[in-house]
Amino acid sequence: MKPYAAVPDGVRLALRLTPRAARNSVDGIVSDADGRPLLKLRLVAPPVEGAANEALIAFLAKTLSLRKADIAIRSGETGRIKILHLAGDSAAIVRKLDALLG
Repeated sequence: MKPYAAVPDGVRLALRLTPRAARNSVDGIVSDADGRPLLKLRLVAPPVEGAANEALIAFLAKTLSLRKADIAIRSGETGRIKILHLAGDSAAIVRKLDALLG
């Protein structure tokens, strides 16, 4: 299973974020306690005053060639597990995510 799925106006992405990492990176797919797949990301930014969320949006925008305005955190704003909405052409975004994960 993949941690992302096409929805009518874009893609829904589930991820697990590790702040204060040594470097920004995509570390593949992990499962949560219920067995649902999550994209594992590490970011250098600390989880203080929204810095990690801002860094997350900037990192994904650059990595997936999206505008920052096209990325919204739908749930998990203060937690490590987040649900994001990536607005745009869902087929194109899914292709970019597939390529990112090899």
